[in-house]
Amino acid sequence: MARKKKKRNHEEHIDESWLVPYADILTLLLALFIVLFASSSIDSKKFNSMSNYFNQVFTGGTGVMDFPSTTQMDNADSLERGGSGKTEQEELSHIQSKVNTYIENKELSDKLGTSLTDEGLLVTIRDNVLFESGDAEVGKENQRIARDISKLLVMNPPRSIVISGHTDNLPIKTNQFDSNWDLSVMRAVNFMKILLENDKLDPEWFSAKGFGEFKPVASNKTAEGRAKNRRVEILIVPRTNVDE
Repeated sequence: MARKKKKRNHEEHIDESWLVPYADILTLLLALFIVLFASSSIDSKKFNSMSNYFNQVFTGGTGVMDFPSTTQMDNADSLERGGSGKTEQEELSHIQSKVNTYIENKELSDKLGTSLTDEGLLVTIRDNVLFESGDAEVGKENQRIARDISKLLVMNPPRSIVISGHTDNLPIKTNQFDSNWDLSVMRAVNFMKILLENDKLDPEWFSAKGFGEFKPVASNKTAEGRAKNRRVEILIVPRTNVDE
């Protein structure tokens, strides 16, 4: 009879070859997170979250990724922006109240107006308050209004302020202006220059634009509508919009 071969008991050998690709994956993840982190805006919350996560990876831990999700970090950022945005909205409302008080005291409600928009606080001035028809120079008698408004624009901290000129759709062709573009730009610039005579205002925060007839707020088919479209606007931009 053939002898049965006795099976030798061998200790089971644990294959540890998986450790090498696992270490490579961790290295690649580290490089990926560093690139993503470097390309994003840095704030203390993101930095601390990133630091805590990699500390757990390299010092051991539960083995479960406990890094906060993008949604969680975005929610935290939204809360921060929401809080500051609410404060900024209140500050713009306060500035609007001051401008409205000036309008009421000077009985200019038919010529000046304010509104809070998604872009910021908008102050609208009818063109006939400042300019003669077809002219871009602010009349001497009307410069007082510009100087009064300049005092209301002194803010701490300052905000970006955009002055924009607008016209109706009636074409203009003079020795001075070839188009409504030219007229609207120069009206915005000349009005801004008077504002900046106030040495408490920093020119760095100001800019001027001209839109011609291309941003109407009313129909150009009626004289009343065209009168509304001929205007200069002062846009006070919220600080949150500037920072983002």
